[in-house]
Amino acid sequence: MDRDALKAAAAIAAVGEVDSGMVVGLGTGSTAGHAVREIAKLLGAGRLTDIVGVPTSQATADLADEVGVPLIIPGEATIDLAIDGADEIGPELALIKGGGGALLREKVIAASARRFAVISDDSKMVAALGSSFDLPLEVVQFGLTITIDALAKFGEPHLRLDDSEAPYVTDNGNYIIDLAVLPITDPAATNAALHNVPGVLATGLFVGIADVAYIAGAGGVRRIEAGSPA
Repeated sequence: MDRDALKAAAAIAAVGEVDSGMVVGLGTGSTAGHAVREIAKLLGAGRLTDIVGVPTSQATADLADEVGVPLIIPGEATIDLAIDGADEIGPELALIKGGGGALLREKVIAASARRFAVISDDSKMVAALGSSFDLPLEVVQFGLTITIDALAKFGEPHLRLDDSEAPYVTDNGNYIIDLAVLPITDPAATNAALHNVPGVLATGLFVGIADVAYIAGAGGVRRIEAGSPA
């Protein structure tokens, strides 16, 4: 089974938690896209009813509109369940997210949901965050050089560029710094320290937010509840 098929399997398993009448946070990226499509499929078949989604990016909003998942704006109703992918999944379901450039909105939605399910294939499981993926940070454009200089003590900061080699701009009008770091031994402390850097709006460290993970591999989809052995 290829990686995209594994992502789809994890997404379908997580959508099993969705009940009719729920408000669902819709993540960003290829893995989360599978969840959006599965919800639309179940709505179309009448197996789910009265579902509304809260998108974490314009790209996700566009996909939801395309496949037929009704949307509401953040804060209009309490989010029952958020479903999203991750770039790395570490011990105790600590995550690195932000490869798709929506980390600030993703964190707002995931942290405010009654339950947050992370979905992934097993290649994203790591012994320590930062082992295989740079840490994304959403930063303000103002004083960018000052912020980059301050981040240098944490690792090697790189301004993310778009396909035209211009600075990548988030849906919020901000930039993203991808910070190459050594494996992170204390994600909570690292997250707090990075938030003390002026100009940093959000980090891609999601610590103590995920409630459950659905991890797809060759042997099927494994379900890991927060607080249980990995």
